[in-house]
Amino acid sequence: MTTAAIYLVTAFAAGLVAIAVRLPPLVGFLAAGFVLHGTGVEPLPVIEPLADLGVTLLLFGIGLKFDVRTLIRPEIWFTAVSHMALSVGLALGGFGLLVAAGVSMVARESFASLALLGFALSFSSTVFVVKVLDERSDATTLYGRVAIGVLVMQDLAAVAFITSSTGEVPSPWAFGLVLLLPAAWVMRRIWSRLGHGEMQALFGVLMALVPGYWLFETVGLKGDLGALVMGILLASHPAANELSQTLWNLKELLLVGFFVSIGLEGLPSLEGILVAVLLVVLLPLQGIAYAVILSLMRLRHRNSVLAALALTNYSEFGLIVVSLSAGIGWLDDQWLVVLALAVALSFLVSAAVNRRGIDVASWISDRLPEQDPEQLLPADRPIDVGDVRALVLGMGRVGRTAYQRLEEKGLPVLGVEHNQARVDELVAAGLSVVRADATDRDFWLRVGRAGEVHVAVLAMPFHGSNLEAYEMLRACRFHGRVAAVARYDEEVDELQRLGAESVFQLYSGAGTALADTVLEEEDSA
Repeated sequence: MTTAAIYLVTAFAAGLVAIAVRLPPLVGFLAAGFVLHGTGVEPLPVIEPLADLGVTLLLFGIGLKFDVRTLIRPEIWFTAVSHMALSVGLALGGFGLLVAAGVSMVARESFASLALLGFALSFSSTVFVVKVLDERSDATTLYGRVAIGVLVMQDLAAVAFITSSTGEVPSPWAFGLVLLLPAAWVMRRIWSRLGHGEMQALFGVLMALVPGYWLFETVGLKGDLGALVMGILLASHPAANELSQTLWNLKELLLVGFFVSIGLEGLPSLEGILVAVLLVVLLPLQGIAYAVILSLMRLRHRNSVLAALALTNYSEFGLIVVSLSAGIGWLDDQWLVVLALAVALSFLVSAAVNRRGIDVASWISDRLPEQDPEQLLPADRPIDVGDVRALVLGMGRVGRTAYQRLEEKGLPVLGVEHNQARVDELVAAGLSVVRADATDRDFWLRVGRAGEVHVAVLAMPFHGSNLEAYEMLRACRFHGRVAAVARYDEEVDELQRLGAESVFQLYSGAGTALADTVLEEEDSA
């Protein structure tokens, strides 16, 4: 119990320091792992199972939001394959420089071994990227879907390597997994009878761990892949997004163990640290490669850069590949520690950059050649909002209620939502809704040219997105009335300081509205 207390205190303190210096807490958790290892604290056996559980639930959550049909799109499979080849080439070039400089640990490795290391470095971190997207509520935006699709393709490549390198062919029973297709129909029916409480949360954990992780491991496939597949099979259920949100806090807590466990790998020798630092120096080249490939795939520069920024880091899958290769004898054991440090440092750099990712993407895209809108992917072309008088940004439950109320008042209103499934549902219900990113500068320039919008309602679930949309409104000289929703008092204060005329605090505001309704009914009785 004492050891557990030390781990908890160290992780919490390190996370607190990271917040104090305006970095994501996960950076502190990585540092906590290094501190715990460096001070010789007794290993905590429960850390690894907790980390594995957190990653499993994370991948299950990805599946709940993922449309498998996107994998056949060129912007996903071509990006994943071509970037993997470029990454291996970049790594070999970097290692060649180290050999020429006389770095012995690199010079001792064969060309094939260095190419294998390049392959391990070609993966982006599924955990890190999805966390970035979740924090921005961007997992269902175009660039978010592309980034997740690329991650899935990389994960499949890793699974193929692990299977082939171990020589352990999946059991013939693996073909029986096709029965999960009809079984998923039954599971969705059961799900519909569970309501919205703890049974739904337990159902999600059960699906991720049993028919997902355990069943796939049993037939010789990677359990994490099973969790992802189960999420995809259940994604068509109406409550899929609700379940993903329900599991959010549990997943976040368990992922603390994942980030601490990376730090616990320890520090390499001085020569190994030099190699790890060089690998991090090569990261911008990987990011540029992502951005160029995605632009060639007809994404707008802004979305190409946003996806590239999220994907520019090294992956926990790389650690798995190197660990397996070291066990077989293809690589020296010291490479696992070197790569663990490189992964941790890449998270530090990527976290710092992605914290201002939207600003960075806008700054870079402003300095790139203008693109012909007709040459872009249909889903990435700017949208003209026409002559509407009111905009509702974010068409969740709050946004939809605001939309209907404005419509009742006779205002021509347009909803803006980045979740395609929700857009389809609302359009089918007769609402005027377009799919667009409200934090996109190009979208707001179109709104500015329309000139007829008098009311904008910021109803997105992520406070940062509402702030970004508000800044875009003012930047395009929008002079209408702005109303916004917020969850916490400090968010209300920030929006009011910026100049939002009406800010509705969801928690206290809901109670006030409920009380007003009761009083109105009492007066009319």
